[in-house]
Parts: sequence; C-alpha cells; structure tokens
Amino acid sequence: MLFRSLALAIAVLALAALSGEARGSELIDRNAQGVKLAVNAQGQALLTFRARGRTWHVLAWGAVDAIAPTQARKQVKFKLDYSGGYGTYKRDVWKTFSNVCGKYTGEATLGWLVAACTAPDGSHWALQSWQRGLPNYGLRPSAKQAVWELRLSHWTGEPGQLEIGLDWAYRRFDHLFGNLTYRGEAVHGFRSTPSGMPLDTFGRNLYVDTYGSEYGAGWQRENSFLTQKPTGTFCYGFFPHGGRPSGKGARYRATVIGPGVTPDLLWQSDARGPYDRTLDLTANFEQLMLFPIGGNCRSN
Repeated sequence: MLFRSLALAIAVLALAALSGEARGSELIDRNAQGVKLAVNAQGQALLTFRARGRTWHVLAWGAVDAIAPTQARKQVKFKLDYSGGYGTYKRDVWKTFSNVCGKYTGEATLGWLVAACTAPDGSHWALQSWQRGLPNYGLRPSAKQAVWELRLSHWTGEPGQLEIGLDWAYRRFDHLFGNLTYRGEAVHGFRSTPSGMPLDTFGRNLYVDTYGSEYGAGWQRENSFLTQKPTGTFCYGFFPHGGRPSGKGARYRATVIGPGVTPDLLWQSDARGPYDRTLDLTANFEQLMLFPIGGNCRSN
C-alpha cells in the first residue's frame, strides 16, 4: 500500500514539474506508447499506456467541456488516479473496467489524434499527442523540449474554433492573424508572465510551426504567443529574430490547447506566396473588423 501511494505521488510530481497553471485538454504523460482509451458506463475514462519504463493505468473523470473566462473560479479539470483506481476506491478498477465507448461520431476533425470514441450519452473522448515544448525559431530541441505530450479531452457538441487568416506585413513578410473562441465566447486569460506564460487556467498560447523554411527541412517551431484579452485575438509576423533568419515557409500550422477539457485545435495552410495588393487590402479590412482599437494587433 505504501508502494502504491509513493508511485502515485511520484507520477503526479513528475507531471507537475513541467506543467504551467493553464489547463485545457489534460496533460496525462509524455512520450507514451501503446496508448488505449476506454470509457465505462459511469463516465470514467481508463487510459492504458507505457511511459517511463512501465505500464500505466490512469483513471480520469469529473470534467466535460469548458466555462467562459472568469476571475470568479478556475476552469474545469479532470480528477486523475494514476493507480488505476486503487487510490480512489482501494481496488484495482482497471482490472475489471468495462468499456462502453464506441466509434467516434463527432463532426469535428481532430488533429494530432491518438484515439477517440463516443460514449452512450453522446459525449466524446479523445487522446491527442504533440510537441508543445519545442524551442522557438527552429532551434534544435533538447530531449526535454522534444517530448510528445499525451493529452485527454472530453466534450459535447462542437469544440473550440480557431480561425486564422494570412496576409503580409509591410508587403514583404508573411503575417497571420485570427481569434480563438468557444461557443461564441472569446478564449483568453487574465494574468501572464512578461514572456507570455499563462498564470491562470484560462490563458492559451498559440504554437506556430513553419514548413520548408530557412530553419531546415520539415516542420520547425516558429514561435508561441498568447491570445489577447478580452477578444481572444492574435497576430504574428514572420520577421528575422536576432541572429535567426525569417521563418517564412511554404506551409504553416498552428496548435492551441483547447479551452477547459475540450480537444486541442490544429490549423494548417499553404503560405500566401508573393505579395498581392488586392488580397492584402482585403485582409487588412478583416483585421480592422477583428482587432479592438488600441490593441496590440493592427493591419500594416
């Protein structure tokens, strides 16, 4: 019994050591292999996988969807039992766990998908995995930065909406702009560090990658930045940074942790190509409608 408690404490501490305050799809583990998802009739999920040299059976329950940003309470989050149910029920729930979750029938296409299913109550569960911690500007990641996070979500209806447009900054640099919403409400936080790390459970960073850039072959991390309060909007120009070249690429993608425990969102698009004045003016008008007066984003 002492061993079980110690193992559970170590697992939780290991994950907390690299986690910020912001919560969304729940971080379960890193570099997980052989991942399986099951859900029982009581609305509990069982995640089975190998990580850190052993097999894990993680029980998750107690959260669905998201609430709108507020300073009155924290965002919804799962209860997690890394002992497979023993820490909560004093028995190995995972050994007799009965799955009732069927084929995923949600309308949303899920990026970074590992597994997904739809429960008898119509709610959806999903596991996604992606590299959130990569360094900016195409720098070579350390082993710690290159981990693949395994993240769990549970939602009903439509997940969040990540809308992004592309144009040019100063007629020569690629530029993206957009907003993050959930059920018509802007997704944003209230507090963050000077470098843009959320200090509450509502803030969200957008992680932007570039493909076929001067950074090197394949996809490379360009940058990450917060959605802005109170509109959930954002903007970014692919400028040179210090000794690094511009991250201008042939394709771009952006990933954001979903609000609450809803799934993470992935956007991808080809670059716009050479400057086009007509397209740029149209995009500039869209930004005038999107961005609040006096905010950090503006058309140029």
